[in-house]
Amino acid sequence: MQHSVYIIYSEKMDKFYVGETSDLPKRLEEHKTGFYISSYTSKTRDWVLFFEIECDSKNQAIKIEKHIKEMKSRTYIHNLKKYPEIVEKLKGKYLK
Repeated sequence: MQHSVYIIYSEKMDKFYVGETSDLPKRLEEHKTGFYISSYTSKTRDWVLFFEIECDSKNQAIKIEKHIKEMKSRTYIHNLKKYPEIVEKLKGKYLK
């Protein structure tokens, strides 16, 4: 089963959110409709997909998601999109 790490962005909040899923279209719709009532993303409905990292396994996706969250850096998130080699290094570091 394909898993992805996704980064969504809210212009209204000027914030990013990082998550992992096996069904990105469904998860994106859930964030946009406030499906997760008490979650961070329920504060607004303007979430758009900023970036996606396709992973080889759920375990790899979880580890990459955690790594990105631990960085706590907007610059790092922008650099993931700008420099594909960063993503390849992450995928290599967190093999399946």
